[in-house]
Amino acid sequence: MPDSHAPDHLQQSPWPSAAEEHTPSLAGEETGESPQMASASYRLAYADLDFLRRPELRPVRLQLELLKAELVQQEQGIESTVVIFGSTRIPEPDIARARLRAAADAAAAAPDDPELARRAAVARRIVAKARYYDEARRLAAMITEVSQKNGHRHYVVVTGGGPGVMEAANRGALEAGGKSLGLNIVLPREERPNRYVTPELSFQFHYFAVRKMHFVLRARALVVFPGGYGTLDELFETLTLIQTRKVGRVPVLLFGRDYWERIVDFDALVEEGTIDPPDRDLIQFVETAEDAWALIRDFWGDADVAAG
Repeated sequence: MPDSHAPDHLQQSPWPSAAEEHTPSLAGEETGESPQMASASYRLAYADLDFLRRPELRPVRLQLELLKAELVQQEQGIESTVVIFGSTRIPEPDIARARLRAAADAAAAAPDDPELARRAAVARRIVAKARYYDEARRLAAMITEVSQKNGHRHYVVVTGGGPGVMEAANRGALEAGGKSLGLNIVLPREERPNRYVTPELSFQFHYFAVRKMHFVLRARALVVFPGGYGTLDELFETLTLIQTRKVGRVPVLLFGRDYWERIVDFDALVEEGTIDPPDRDLIQFVETAEDAWALIRDFWGDADVAAG
C-alpha cells in the first residue's frame, strides 16, 4: 500500500515503504519471538527512539527538524511569509488592565513591600504596551486577506506560536479566515502553541538554530513588537544576516519608536563606528498596522503583494 504522506511520484514506487517495513515482527517489537528479536539492537534504526536520541545523532536530528517543517510547508504550497515577533508578556488590553488592578490592590495593601510596588509599576508599563496586541492582530488580518487571495502561497503570517503578541498575530489571521504558522520551541517552562495557530502548520523545535532558519527562509518582512531577550535575539540575528548578505534585504519594522529607542541606541552604534550608516537604515519604526502594511507593500510593490 503506498505511503499516504509521500509525494505522488513516490507513491507509485514498487518498493515497500518505510511504514510497511516497520511491522512489529520486523522491527523487533514482538518480544515473544526470540531474545535476539527482542533486543534493542534489532530494532530498525529509524524506529528506535533511544538510538535517535543519542548525542552522536545530533546532526541527524538537526536535519530532521529542518526537513519536517520544510516538507510540510512545501506540501501546503507556502512560498513566502511575514514574520511577526514580540513579547509573550503583552496580553490583550482587558487582561492587562485586570492584572494592573490586582497588582495595584496588592501594592496598596502592603505599602512597605518594594517587590509589590515593582510589580505594580511593571503592570502599568504592560498596560501601556497592550495596544500592540491589537495592532498585531489587525496587521495579521490585513496580511492574511491578501494571503487568501493567492491561496495562502504568499504572505502567510508566521509567529513563534506562543502567547502575547504572537497569539495576537495568529488570532488576527484566523479571524480573517486564513492560515498562519506557529514555530514553537521546547523550553524548561512548558510552552504550548496558542489556540489560533493553524493546526497543520503548528511546529515544535528542539533546536533554536533550526527554528530561526525557518523564520527567515521564506520571510518577505520582519515585524518586531516590543519584547525581551528572545525578541532581541531574533531581531539581531535577522539584521546580521541581512547586513552580511546571507539573506536578501526585507523590510525590518519595529513597532513603537519610544520603546526601541529606549532599549537600543542604534544611532550610538553608528556614532561609535561599530556599524555603518546604511546598517542603521535596515530598520524602520512604525506605530500602526496600517503603517507597517503600507511599508511592506511599498517595498515589494502593490502588484506583487496583490498577486502573490
